Amino acid sequence: MNIIATRVLFLGLHYTIVNILSQGEGFAKEDIHMNKENIKKVVLAYSGGLDTSVMIPWLKENYNNCEIIAVSGDVGQGDELDGLEEKAIKSGASKFYALDLQDDYVENYILPTLKAGAIYEDYLLGTSTARPCIAKGLVEIALQENVDAIVHGCTGKGNDQVRFELGIKHFAPDMTIIAPWREWELKSREDEIDYAEAHNVPLKINRETNYSKDKNLWHLSHEGLDLEATDTEPQYNKDGFLEMSVSPMQAPDEPTGIEIGFEKGIPVSLDGKKMPLKDIILELNEIGGKNGIGILDIVENRLVGMKSRGVYETPGGTILYKAHKLLESITLDKMTAHEKEKLSVTYAELVYNGQWFTPLREALDAFVDKTQESVTGSVKLKLYKGNIINAGVTSPYSLFDADLASFGESSYNQKDAEGFINLYGLPIQVKAVLDGKHRAIKDHITENIEDPLNLDYRAWHD
Repeated sequence: MNIIATRVLFLGLHYTIVNILSQGEGFAKEDIHMNKENIKKVVLAYSGGLDTSVMIPWLKENYNNCEIIAVSGDVGQGDELDGLEEKAIKSGASKFYALDLQDDYVENYILPTLKAGAIYEDYLLGTSTARPCIAKGLVEIALQENVDAIVHGCTGKGNDQVRFELGIKHFAPDMTIIAPWREWELKSREDEIDYAEAHNVPLKINRETNYSKDKNLWHLSHEGLDLEATDTEPQYNKDGFLEMSVSPMQAPDEPTGIEIGFEKGIPVSLDGKKMPLKDIILELNEIGGKNGIGILDIVENRLVGMKSRGVYETPGGTILYKAHKLLESITLDKMTAHEKEKLSVTYAELVYNGQWFTPLREALDAFVDKTQESVTGSVKLKLYKGNIINAGVTSPYSLFDADLASFGESSYNQKDAEGFINLYGLPIQVKAVLDGKHRAIKDHITENIEDPLNLDYRAWHD
């Protein structure tokens, strides 16, 4: 357990003990949520986007003019963080924290998911992995500031409300959570814009560019507007729609070659240069984005039960997943590879459904780490107009034996296959012989039955 997690757990335990003692009955109390009049000070998960921008004045109006501490978790949003402190303070927040979570996000959330090969319905879990990381940071500030509640801007229709709240419950089980989207009278993003305009809240969007977006160093998601229908084509070639990538149609006419080095499943170098994983991801975002890599348009099954369409840009992540998979293809034995493939679905569902801080996810990490002991080597790729082409894979632990696999003369004794097939096919052969005997007995019986009424018993029997 790293130092940050240890500190958060200690503060959370302290908060819980104090809360229990102050309640007298401790766990016997029926409702751990405070009344609105008791909410004097809150931490707001603040992105500066439409939802959280509107929430500052709304919380002031509906929660007794409570003190609001805006907290932004930096997981690689880039220039989206520019000017957030000034905007938050002007909107009514008393304090602003910008938490640098990038290294924690990469090493403790992206990397385990990548090594596991976890993919949810083709989605590389960019938002799903970031939420538990941010939730941990929110709790640390909330406990440090001794607030009465944590507020998030997730809608009651989405997955993020679950991801944030399960993370908060893990580190601060008794913390009150406020989700304005589940309370307020605003019913749509258009209503939010109206509210913002009425309260002089500055916005970076307008009604025509009102996509719901989430960006970090791993990906960018787009939802809403024309993407709320399934019969429309995303506006890939429209200026400003794609931010991390270009449309494959606008990508260069010549392929770009790259080489990625791995040690025990961890990307450690790009084109022969050793660098931290975060830098590899950022570099591959640039290279992949220019070649139209990692653009995904899917209808996914949300945890809450509905289907939702989204467009995702994950250029660097898509390249790393492909390279990692290719390297595993020559370093993992068949049974391990197949079992890992099955468990990767379970891992992805855990992450997507907000169950990061669970014993099962930790147990799966232990399995994955064991499988990665031999996943060391180099992968060459060519990137061309949205395609990732295998250009060669090597590993000192490769299980690929060219002599055995060759169509030419080799040390493999093809005669051995005869005995193998006889044994492998023995259950099928035994069953076929037995079925044949049963058919013969049945035919013999039906052929010797007298049918004085001409009822054609055999036709009935068959």
